[in-house]
Amino acid sequence: MDFRDIIFQLSERVGKLRDSLSTEEATKTALVLPFIQALGYDVFNPLEVVPEYTCDIGTKKGEKIDYAILQDGKPIVLIECKHCKEDLTIHEGQLLRYFHVSHSKFGILTNGVIFRFYTDIDTPNKMDEKPFLDINMLDLRDNQVEELKKFHKSYFNVESILESASELKYTSELKSLFAREFVSPSPDFVKYFARQIYDGVITAKVLDVFTELTKKSLSGYLTDRITERLKSAIKTQEKGSEQINEPQPLDAITQQLPDGVIYMSDDGKIVTTQQEIEAFYIVRSILRQDMSVERITYRDAENYFSVFIDDSNRKPVCRFYFNNPENMRIALIDENKKELRNKISTLDDIYSHSEHLINTAKRYL
Repeated sequence: MDFRDIIFQLSERVGKLRDSLSTEEATKTALVLPFIQALGYDVFNPLEVVPEYTCDIGTKKGEKIDYAILQDGKPIVLIECKHCKEDLTIHEGQLLRYFHVSHSKFGILTNGVIFRFYTDIDTPNKMDEKPFLDINMLDLRDNQVEELKKFHKSYFNVESILESASELKYTSELKSLFAREFVSPSPDFVKYFARQIYDGVITAKVLDVFTELTKKSLSGYLTDRITERLKSAIKTQEKGSEQINEPQPLDAITQQLPDGVIYMSDDGKIVTTQQEIEAFYIVRSILRQDMSVERITYRDAENYFSVFIDDSNRKPVCRFYFNNPENMRIALIDENKKELRNKISTLDDIYSHSEHLINTAKRYL
């Protein structure tokens, strides 16, 4: 099993166990230690992984961080853990203090679901306020897995990671900036473009007009670009319907789209959203242990989104009804191919139907 498969297998584990973990210690044992193991380190070898690692902070002696990964007897990664349902943001200062007194170049703040990776890009020996890599184990992306692989024991190289960390940090911040401007263009952003196409004085009224025009233009441009990217994956059937048999990696074009739309049909009636694609990938992660992922496909319709085996109407696995955010449903398929609709609150709820989805898919094998 290669590294990618190990990480995605761990992702499935997180989805199954998260709701049953009631303490921080349970989170460490069930989610964090397996993560460290996935990186190739022996969690039972104190020469590689030290729990409750001592980090003396000024006059405070005996301060401890949850785990330290060692190389040649020196800490290379510090890991601070919290309960799986805790918000990590309020704990960033704690990791910063440990980082400051350690020789480690990398710190990880995690609740077993979210893993935030920090280093000292802005100021040497002082942890950056923002992580350079932020991984959600329930929403894994291929490019993130490749970055995570650099922390594996077999590939770990400080210089190599720092080189990519700088690029990741600023790329992430630029994407966030673009996302904010996409949703609500700032006056400076609007003026920058307006001045290039409008010769008059940009009054408050003109600025309001160009703000709306800018939003529409951005949305239209991104939709056009995304449609072009997806056309290579679209298969035209005899009846003229368009579908995607095996989705290509969409990280580069879906990661920061505020409206989540990744494909719209020519008549504008069928809109495939990022949420639907993520639901598909969850189903695929559930089924991949029993069949090749190439056999698991999807099609979108005006009122629902379907998952099939072998791209066959005779082999439906489930349907998603996401048009109404207040009443999202998953329709399971029984032995008579009748729908059994269940309301879900979040995409994570799909995992609670894993057994039914697996049994349905196995009927077609």
